[in-house]
Amino acid sequence: MTPSSPIRSRYEEWMSLALEQARTARDQGEVPVGAVLLDADGSLLARSGNQPLGLNDPTAHAEILALRQASEIKGNYRLPGTLLVCTLEPCLMCLGALTQARIEGLVFGTRDPRSGAIVSRLAHPADLPWLNHYFWWREGVRAEECGSLLRAFFNSRR
Repeated sequence: MTPSSPIRSRYEEWMSLALEQARTARDQGEVPVGAVLLDADGSLLARSGNQPLGLNDPTAHAEILALRQASEIKGNYRLPGTLLVCTLEPCLMCLGALTQARIEGLVFGTRDPRSGAIVSRLAHPADLPWLNHYFWWREGVRAEECGSLLRAFFNSRR
């Protein structure tokens, strides 16, 4: 399954929203990762930045929090037809949550060579044959901006 042309044309716009969430997370002392979740017509369902420190919750990644918000709004943990746009390649935990939510697609900005579970540490999510749902994905949307935000954050901590 691949995205339609009108959806593809809005990736950069949606990544702007995810970057806003990442900057908010950074300003709160969190690792600057942001995510937005959109429904099938491109309407914003949820948005979040990382909050594991503030919430004392190791699962409070931007992707997970956006899924939780959207699930609450929809009244269902299944979110078919949705698109997650995030600034950083999701980790294995987030890949599992995206699979369970049955999202349709994923767009991410920059790779996470240390723990990215879409392309960096796995050749493809299909490398996990026991998963019962797969989604299309696209990487590299505003990759330099997403990566620069992360590098600046970690450089300031060293």
